[in-house]
Amino acid sequence: MWFPLFVALVVAVYVYHQLKYLYLSRKWKTQPVKKFRSYFFGLDKFALMHKLSKKGYLSDYHKEEYDKYGETFEIGLLSKRILFTMSPENIKAMVSTQFDDFSIGVRKKAFGPLLGNGVFVSEGETWKHSRLMMKPQFAREQISHVQIVEPHIQVFAKHVRKYSGKLFDIQHLFHKLTFDAATEFLLGESVSSLQDESIGYDPKLMDMEEKGNFDESFTFLQRYVVLRASLLDFYWVANSKAFRHHVDVCHSFTRYFVDKALRLRPEEIEKKSEEGYTFLYELVKDNRDPVVLRDQILNLMLAGRSTTGSLLLSTFFELARNPPVWERLKDEIRQHFGTGETKEELALITFENLKRCTYLRWVLNEALRMYPPVAKNLREAIKDTTLPRGGGPDGESPVLIRKNSLVMFHIYSVQRLEKYYGKDAQIFRPERWELLSKIGWAFMPFSSGPRICLGQQFALTEASYITVRLAQMFANIETHDSTYPPRKSSNATMQYLDGVNISLW
Repeated sequence: MWFPLFVALVVAVYVYHQLKYLYLSRKWKTQPVKKFRSYFFGLDKFALMHKLSKKGYLSDYHKEEYDKYGETFEIGLLSKRILFTMSPENIKAMVSTQFDDFSIGVRKKAFGPLLGNGVFVSEGETWKHSRLMMKPQFAREQISHVQIVEPHIQVFAKHVRKYSGKLFDIQHLFHKLTFDAATEFLLGESVSSLQDESIGYDPKLMDMEEKGNFDESFTFLQRYVVLRASLLDFYWVANSKAFRHHVDVCHSFTRYFVDKALRLRPEEIEKKSEEGYTFLYELVKDNRDPVVLRDQILNLMLAGRSTTGSLLLSTFFELARNPPVWERLKDEIRQHFGTGETKEELALITFENLKRCTYLRWVLNEALRMYPPVAKNLREAIKDTTLPRGGGPDGESPVLIRKNSLVMFHIYSVQRLEKYYGKDAQIFRPERWELLSKIGWAFMPFSSGPRICLGQQFALTEASYITVRLAQMFANIETHDSTYPPRKSSNATMQYLDGVNISLW
């Protein structure tokens, strides 16, 4: 008796959704998007993408798919139908003009064990409050203090010189450099991870058990949380013992800073605030919950360490492969800042003067274009809505996006479109930026709209300063990477699977 009623209910629900689909399609004048068949609930597609990700070719594979099928298409993957798009108009809609129609989807659940309820994984009022707290930290007067990086550059240079012009992997050194600078700028104290025994430092400079383990754990977690996110509704399957251990390591690390800040008296915090804005001390004024403080710190570490590090890696990977670019860049740096051997010359490297270095800006823009730190992103529709392009035989009509549908967009592919960047879009050529004044939504390496990266200018300024100083300190650079395009790991931010192997002297 109950079975026929159950079948009738299922049929009724299906018919209702189909009729609603037809009604909305006519109302909003949408057209169907290209659909591609997958097998075994999309497990064939998921297995292929996982394999390509491990081999370092996933970003290039997505670009090839768009070249073959067009800017927008749909694929069944696990329990979902996912719209894949590289259309700048669609991306603009999701992250800006139709921002309220979409959420960040599975990111909060997948990243939650590590990042808690911080700005990177929160939404609504919690997210708005976090951004308001962070804005002063990235104000122009704060990012203008580029000289804070100089002591860390000096230690970094000691590591480079110990190789005496021989091959080394600069990737792990850039991670440590940006980590040291980020902790000092954001937390008021550097972890000094570059100061190790290989260059004559005492490894026990700070009373923190997890200092030496944080970098390894954080790198592991960047890979693992992306794996969790790729599983969509089944994110909870990826919950290994190693994952929980590395989360504990990172949480333990942040407690050093949290406990230290919470021990300060109100008058001590005010005094430190007078000396200069530090995010952690301002956060303590607003909230004394150690878990909230921990979450915000880890969210900042993801942005402050990883984004700038990724940009520097891509820049020096290509500079090592392109001697004419390196020589032109050095010439501009000498004209603006000299050799950097005197205090007077170092004082010239200010926020304002860095912005005047046109070719330096082109070099960084080209690195960001070809290797955006966040190569792809995901949104989930929180109501029935549309996207402006991708429907119909020519892909020019609007597309209906049903509530709870997922949309994956690929900045990596967008920023290699020939119609915006020319026939040589796959080639590193900074000079192209002389004529690229109105790229618009085809260039957004730091996202855009309400969730645009607050640390964008901070990352660009820090990367500019480090590039200038290294070009002053080391006249020669040479690549030792034979694989091109490079194998790229699909972490939370772009890294290089084989490292960045260069000589610098």
